[in-house]
Amino acid sequence: MMDRLRSLVFSIVFLTGTAMAIAIGFGFALAGQRALSRYVTAWTRFHALCARLILGIHTRIEGRLPEGPALIAAKHESMYETLELVRILPFPAVVVKRELTDFPGWRWVTALYGLVPVDREASAKALRAMLKAAERLNTEHRSLVIFPEGTRVRPGEEPPLQAGFAGLYRAMGMPVVPVAIDSGRLWPRKGPKHRGIVTFRFGAPIPPGLPRAEIERRVHEAINALHH
Repeated sequence: MMDRLRSLVFSIVFLTGTAMAIAIGFGFALAGQRALSRYVTAWTRFHALCARLILGIHTRIEGRLPEGPALIAAKHESMYETLELVRILPFPAVVVKRELTDFPGWRWVTALYGLVPVDREASAKALRAMLKAAERLNTEHRSLVIFPEGTRVRPGEEPPLQAGFAGLYRAMGMPVVPVAIDSGRLWPRKGPKHRGIVTFRFGAPIPPGLPRAEIERRVHEAINALHH
């Protein structure tokens, strides 16, 4: 019962604050990328504060954060990690589903920040557009967060990596830092959220230039390490 109440309060507080943040965000976007990035980071801190104070959900970091630009390949079990990784890492770009960037006037703001939209259908045209957008980020020397298994999965599920990951790995020429995350047991897709600690386990960097089969195997094992 308390979990349901806390989840309801969290939704009201965070969604209300987010609606206000989106409205104000256009103004920060007009001030340029640096101002927008600081504003987005503040919003992710607001999310973490709501999660901690209302839901009782905390983050534990294991391993070392990347010391330079890298392709961050993370497990995806809930919305929690999509915002926490932006808070934890220094101004990363993020690959997201296109629906999140299609609000009127919002695509320009998300592109300015560095969100890379991708269609779930993963057509050849969609993958080429994603690679083109991601390659532009190389000139900014920024890390790029990707959830290589695709959409959110339930705890314990280990689907194969999506085809776009290998293309990004080859195109970006960056080391890969895998991140195992166990958020799904506290933050289910449906139902109330639960108190506890979400672990973000950053693995050792994997060098660029490996064959597709090897990089996919190593990343898949690393992002699912907490399940094993």
